[in-house]
Amino acid sequence: MSTSTTSAPPGTQDQPPARAAPRRGKRANARTGWRRALRRDWQLYSLAILPLLFFLVFRYLPMIGNIIAFRRFEPGGSLFGEEWVGLRYVRMFLSDPTFWQVFRNTLWLGGLTLVFCFPIPIVLALLLNEVRRRSLKRFVQSVSYLPHFLSIVIVAGITLQMLASDGPVNHVLGLLGHDPVRFVQEPEWFRALYVGSEVWQTAGWGTILYLAALTTIDEDLYEAARIDGANRWQQIWHVTLPGIRPTMITLLILNVGTFMAVGFEKVLLLYNPLTYPTADVISTYVYRSGVESNSFSYAAAIGLFEAIIGLVLITSANQLSRRTVGTSLW
Repeated sequence: MSTSTTSAPPGTQDQPPARAAPRRGKRANARTGWRRALRRDWQLYSLAILPLLFFLVFRYLPMIGNIIAFRRFEPGGSLFGEEWVGLRYVRMFLSDPTFWQVFRNTLWLGGLTLVFCFPIPIVLALLLNEVRRRSLKRFVQSVSYLPHFLSIVIVAGITLQMLASDGPVNHVLGLLGHDPVRFVQEPEWFRALYVGSEVWQTAGWGTILYLAALTTIDEDLYEAARIDGANRWQQIWHVTLPGIRPTMITLLILNVGTFMAVGFEKVLLLYNPLTYPTADVISTYVYRSGVESNSFSYAAAIGLFEAIIGLVLITSANQLSRRTVGTSLW
C-alpha cells in the first residue's frame, strides 16, 4: 500500500509565516489615524494643554524633590541636598514612637472618613431619585450642595463656634440639665468632630455623579422588574445599584487611593495641642517637622513613605475590583 506525499514548492520550506507585515501595517494605520484625528479636532486637543502643563509643573516636577529624603538638606544650601545619607531618615521615623502614633491616627481618620463619607452620598442620591416633586428635590439638592462651596476655613470656624464651651450646642445641653462638654479640647471628641464636619461638607456634592449615573439606567429594566412583582426596595437592589456600580467602584478606588492623605487643612484648623493624641496625622506631622522645625529631609522621607502607601493601596484596590467585580479604573 503506497502513500503519496505532497511536496512544498521549492524555496518555501523554510520560510516563517508572514505575520510581521500585518503588525507593521496596523501600527502604521494607528499612527495615520491619530494624525488624522489630531488635524481634524486640534481645537479640542488644545484644551488639554493647560491641564497637562498644570500636572507637569505642580505634580510631576516636584517629585524630583524627593531626592532630599536620601540626602542631608540644609536651608540655603544645595537644592538637592549636601551629601548622600541613604536610608538614615527612613530609619529615624520608623524608630520614632511619635510617628507611629500619628500613623495610627491617620488610619483611624482615613478609615472613618471612608466608612461614612463614601456610602452617605449614595444613600442620599437614591433618596433624591425617589422624590417626585421637582421643587422639593431642587430645594434639598441646593441645601445639601451649599456646604461644598464654603471655604474650609469657614467650615472649621463654624464647627469650632458651634461646639465651643459657650457655643449653641453646649447652651442647649445646659437647658437640658447637662454640664458643658469640651468638644474642642477633648481628644476623644476630635474624630467625631472631624468626620461629622466632613460628611456635612461633602455629602451633598458627592451625590452629583451618582444622580448623573442614575439617569443612564434604562427605564425598561424598572418596567420589567415591576412586571415580575418587584417592589421599590427590590428595584433599587436589583436594578438601581447594579446600574451605578461602575461609578461606585471608580469613586471607591479613588477614595482608597487618598486614604492616607487625610484632609491636612481641616485637621490643621480644628486641632490643638490638647487633641494631638487623636488629631495629629501624617500630613500635619510632616508640616511641623519640615516647615516649623526645618527638618526638610526628615519630612520628605515621611511624605515619600505616605505616597508609596497610597500608591500600593490604589493599585491593590484596582486589582481587587477587577478580579471580584469586573470593574476597574484602569
